Amino acid sequence: MCTAQSRSAVSLGDPRAERLQKTLPLLQAGQVAIITGAGQGIGAEAARLFANEGAKVVVADIDAEKANAVADTINSAKADRALAVVGDVLDGNYITELVKKTAEFGNDKQWETMLAVHNTAPFQLVRAAAPYFRVKDQEPRVVINISSTSGIHGNAGQANYAVAKAGVVGLTRTIAKEWGPAFGVRANTIAFGFVTTRLTAAKEEGAFVTMPDGTKVALGIPGKQLATKKGENEEVATPTYPDIPLRRPATPVEAARAILGVASPWFSYVNGETIRVTGGRNM
Repeated sequence: MCTAQSRSAVSLGDPRAERLQKTLPLLQAGQVAIITGAGQGIGAEAARLFANEGAKVVVADIDAEKANAVADTINSAKADRALAVVGDVLDGNYITELVKKTAEFGNDKQWETMLAVHNTAPFQLVRAAAPYFRVKDQEPRVVINISSTSGIHGNAGQANYAVAKAGVVGLTRTIAKEWGPAFGVRANTIAFGFVTTRLTAAKEEGAFVTMPDGTKVALGIPGKQLATKKGENEEVATPTYPDIPLRRPATPVEAARAILGVASPWFSYVNGETIRVTGGRNM
């Protein structure tokens, strides 16, 4: 059981709390806290309070639904502040995994992993293909990298993803400038907006990927945040997607067609461009 000190006797729902936030230092700034039994009750309130005081919080509980709900609530207010790690504290293996994930959550691994996936991996693929692309035989060769509008406009709570996707744009334009004149290689980036995939589904649906080291990484968007993107509320149950002029997300088929189009001879004079497939979002 863990205990935490509040900055004052003012409750979190009191308007005075916000004023105090602006004048008093955060008690847990830069800290990482494991809070067991954090799916409900005192543990859940402690997790919220620690996060409110600047800590990164690991929500440990045997109940997956409740643990994820607490973490999502915290992250909807303060992005990337909480991580749910589900398991039984009586299981020694779980304790080991809990501490390991906490250590990773508190360091730069998430940042480095995002850059590795979206920057290093595309670079290594292009480098491996270089001997087959840097050939003066007049054959059409095309490099297409996938970015996101997050890499163009930024996205609150996704600094690592936005930086990584912006890096893809820079890599692609460099390839276009280096390989275009000498070898006729075209290189373009496609920046997608909202596409219906497991990455844009509600995180509560439980989708995840398993990394090579066995670590499971949750996919999706917290339910409340997703509802905001869709324009859903108590009065509007049907998604309206207010920031997308076409009023709907793209389908995976539509996204794939964009890639095919850029790769085709129809785009033979398009080079070094970032093509936005967004349904008009962020025009």
